[in-house]
Amino acid sequence: MNLTVSTSRGFQQPHFAAFEPPMDAIYDPSGISTAEIDGSEVNLLSVSWNQDYGCFAAGTNHGFRIYNCDPFKETFRRDLKSGGFGIIEMLFRSNILALVGGKANTQYPPNKVIIWDDHQSRCIGEFSFRSDVRAVKLRRDQIVVVLEHKIYVYNFMDLKLLHQIETLANPRGLCCLSHQVNTSVLACPGLRRGQVRVEHFGLNMTKLINAHDSRIACLTMTMDGLLLATASTKGTLIRIFNTMDGTRLQEVRRGVDRADIYGIALSPNVQWLAVSSDKGTVHIFSLRVRVVSEDPSMQSTASHSPPFLHQNSSSSLDALISPSAAGANPGSSLSFMKGVLPKYFSSEWSFARFHLPESTQYMSAFGSQNTIIVVGMNGRCAFDPVNGGEMVQHEYVRFLKTELKSG
Repeated sequence: MNLTVSTSRGFQQPHFAAFEPPMDAIYDPSGISTAEIDGSEVNLLSVSWNQDYGCFAAGTNHGFRIYNCDPFKETFRRDLKSGGFGIIEMLFRSNILALVGGKANTQYPPNKVIIWDDHQSRCIGEFSFRSDVRAVKLRRDQIVVVLEHKIYVYNFMDLKLLHQIETLANPRGLCCLSHQVNTSVLACPGLRRGQVRVEHFGLNMTKLINAHDSRIACLTMTMDGLLLATASTKGTLIRIFNTMDGTRLQEVRRGVDRADIYGIALSPNVQWLAVSSDKGTVHIFSLRVRVVSEDPSMQSTASHSPPFLHQNSSSSLDALISPSAAGANPGSSLSFMKGVLPKYFSSEWSFARFHLPESTQYMSAFGSQNTIIVVGMNGRCAFDPVNGGEMVQHEYVRFLKTELKSG
């Protein structure tokens, strides 16, 4: 065994509460001590969204901070004596967090996962591994820990191991989960280059999707786990798949030159897809996939149906592909010569875009009223859902203010 689960004090059942402490809350709970850091340098170690993209957590060399997106505000912070956290995973807007220490953390090493209940101000469970943790993902009923070659899935209520998944080398900790109550889906790299493994736990079904020729660089799913979007280390194409049968539903092109994809985001209505990369551009694509559950006839039976029973699979792909979208991705003027010219001439290109400095890593998510929240440049920009084109920046906030000691 290469892991241990600590229950020396007995597993404490989590108490779920809204995570809305006062903005200036910095206090001293048992097990974690706060530190006065006024005037010292604060460095950003990690940034992560919560599951509905309404909040994000920033790990620093002195602790962590929680921010609300709309309206933007810092809602909570902890400044610690022992060091910072390289991984922070929120559970929606609740008081439950998964924490993994940064390299310099003297109390919590990077091979240990702490499940922290901020309502009780205590650690309610921890996992120790022989290698560094690459990522942690949370559902209301599961804790998923990602190592470089293996993924562990635990039951949230008693920390019992449910599943073990072998993967290809996964230094980025790629893994995503569905978050609807009636579906339990996990997607991660498979054992072959360019392959994605999709686990439908509720259906006891595994689907292997050969998504790309190159290694997987980024992936995300819709909240119900029905649709999967992927990019490879080449970074030119983004593909959308039906996770039930692996069918490719759409392919869009970010560009023709290689790029490192930082993140892929799907809008809640699955009408738009956003891609950020090291080229300093956020691209918006119009999707031609339809949200099946928006059909009124489906909604009446959805709550009484087993997972995915009310959703269409390979027998009816037309129900997943919309004949038209609110906006259409532009294609090359030479797309009529498809099959003769190189493939990129017939590709779907971005509908809208926003240019950023290339020196910073960005992650993006969809906000309200056709806006994109871009963390890294700390701002919000909007796009025209009819005409597309260049997005306009609406807001800029410096969320991590660093104050240095004066001479």
